[in-house]
Amino acid sequence: MLVAMKMAETLALRNARALLRFNKALPEVFPAAVLAHAMARRWTPPTPRLAIDSYWRAHPLRADRLARALAAKSGTPKGWTWRLRSTDEPDLAASFRLPPAPYRQQAFSRGPGHCVVCGQPVYRLGWHVDLWDKGPNKNAVWHTACVTAWQLWNAPSNHVKLLRKLQARRCATSGARLLRTSEVDHRTPLFRVWGEHRDADWPTLLNYWGLPNLQVINRDAHAQKSAAEATTRRRGNVIDDGKNQFP
Repeated sequence: MLVAMKMAETLALRNARALLRFNKALPEVFPAAVLAHAMARRWTPPTPRLAIDSYWRAHPLRADRLARALAAKSGTPKGWTWRLRSTDEPDLAASFRLPPAPYRQQAFSRGPGHCVVCGQPVYRLGWHVDLWDKGPNKNAVWHTACVTAWQLWNAPSNHVKLLRKLQARRCATSGARLLRTSEVDHRTPLFRVWGEHRDADWPTLLNYWGLPNLQVINRDAHAQKSAAEATTRRRGNVIDDGKNQFP
């Protein structure tokens, strides 16, 4: 009991100090949803920027939708096509399993103050809207939301609990109850995206890494699906040269 009381006192003291720092740095205009989230946390974030980081980490699917919407607003850069890394283009992705990111390429970069994920301007505190009428932040190249979305796209299995809840804990393929060993899967396999849809416009391609193409299925169902996909790849005479490229 004494230890618990000391821990509670330590937490209260830490939060009080953090709140002082937070209020001192808080701008006059600040997203209401982020502020509510920050004040509800067990550990109060000490700065507005950390509050925004915490907000998007707590809402990865919301970040995914926003990042894809911002990408659709930017559109596909003129002259861009989805390609993999080569000697002449070392800034490209090495594998089709990584989401295409044209604005990370030097040839299509919009420069400081623009997000390398979606291409849109980055404003104060990594926000996607200029709430402060100060223009883009020339020291920033990521929206905070896009950071979270990028992490989801590259490691969706880290969010299996959230996706399971979204599916009402039912297997997306069999309808059976999801087991603890259930796994995140891409409805349309990424090798098919590369082989069959690589000429789609860039915002459409991103949907294959985002929520529209993610599902949680039980491990046995995943194994069966993977086996069927492997058979399809063999019949299609897939060539794997270390970069997972196709003829």
